[in-house]
Amino acid sequence: MAKVKTQYGCSECGATSPKWQGQCPGCGAWNTLVETLIAPAKPAVNTRFQSLAAGGGVQKLSEVQTVEMPRTPTGAEELDRVLGGGLVRGAVVLIGGDPGIGKSTLLLQAIAHLGRSQRVLYVSGEESAQQIALRARRLAIETEPVDLLAEINLESIMATLATEQPEVVVIDSIQTLYTDQLQSAPGSVAQVRECAAQLTRHAKQSGTTILLVGHVTKEGALAGPRVLEHIVDAVLYFEGDTHSSFRLIRAQKNRFGAVNELGVFAMTDRGLRGVTNPSALFLSQHAEPVPGSCVLVAQEGTRPLLVEIQALVDEAHAPNPKRLTVGLEQNRLAMLLAVLHRHAGVACFDQDVFINAVGGVRIAEPAADLAVLLAIFSSLRNRPLPDKLVVFGEVGLSGEVRPVQRGQERLKEAAKLGFHRAIIPRANLPKSPIAGIETIAVERLSDAISALREQ
Repeated sequence: MAKVKTQYGCSECGATSPKWQGQCPGCGAWNTLVETLIAPAKPAVNTRFQSLAAGGGVQKLSEVQTVEMPRTPTGAEELDRVLGGGLVRGAVVLIGGDPGIGKSTLLLQAIAHLGRSQRVLYVSGEESAQQIALRARRLAIETEPVDLLAEINLESIMATLATEQPEVVVIDSIQTLYTDQLQSAPGSVAQVRECAAQLTRHAKQSGTTILLVGHVTKEGALAGPRVLEHIVDAVLYFEGDTHSSFRLIRAQKNRFGAVNELGVFAMTDRGLRGVTNPSALFLSQHAEPVPGSCVLVAQEGTRPLLVEIQALVDEAHAPNPKRLTVGLEQNRLAMLLAVLHRHAGVACFDQDVFINAVGGVRIAEPAADLAVLLAIFSSLRNRPLPDKLVVFGEVGLSGEVRPVQRGQERLKEAAKLGFHRAIIPRANLPKSPIAGIETIAVERLSDAISALREQ
């Protein structure tokens, strides 16, 4: 009997080692090496290295004929927005998210809508056919056009795809599949990488659109090898608090669209529904103005988004004051506090500072700098900002207020939602006034602080 050979593969990058180590030799991550069996070589695996292109000949890039890729709407406008307008033929999309966040529900709704005009197949490796049927009945989804396959063996799935020839396929989930070519368990680095590669090859050669569901780790990253994200065409993350009814979906990678778009859903008893006015979710309804609250006009892709930034500044009772942010970058907060002290004369070195973006949204753009500083100033002085005021602008280390992109679109969105006054960078001042909103243009942080003192 032949001796069973094993090796250790990194669950983060896929690097292998003949023996276990605490640190991965490839990416340097700790405690990520997992023992796997080494599969014997088989002649059949040579087919794994076929080209994805229709022809392998060399040609001039200028002579390549291009065509506009048609988009297929999924029936969920917010999902189409994140995808770049809809699904593309032959694309492979990976959707990750926490357990119970709504990934299977969203894809079941989408594939039921697509089944009205195309042939679709839902492959379930985690739930039985009865469980999926019960969910569809509970959500009142039309299941007549949806074909269902409960299978985890990749060879059986590939044979079904060749026979049925569906146009859209959902794989729920990629971590449950396994191939007979490898002896390791489902969910291992080798299995996930090989199954994803073969499904991607089938999508490119046949034009089938494949939607993969992926697990996430406790840190929120997609489980499995990092190479999985490089294989697929788009990586979407489904976010949200399971105790809240709202869900956010954003693209981390998209070969057919922008990666900064944001989709907002509300979980109802009839499934996920798109939110057409997400700004209402991120604005608290105060009976009267309160200190430490400032409304920011953020930009998520092509959509202006109004978000309330809340700050709480309190006297520190420890030698090291606390600096805590929720939804914003914590290191940037320390830098902004130094700018506030140096260029506006407002010191917070003996104060605990807490910053929160209402609604659970994450703000990554520097346009939030000015709103964060004005919210801190308001909380420190215990003076509310003027009612119906919006703010945006990047603050530099020398105290200047720098312009941001799409300033006019931000002002129009604020005016549409009933805001009357805006503090903005001078470079973003519109050439012609925008009806319904007064703009206060500032060049330096001290100018913005002075404008608030005069109110």
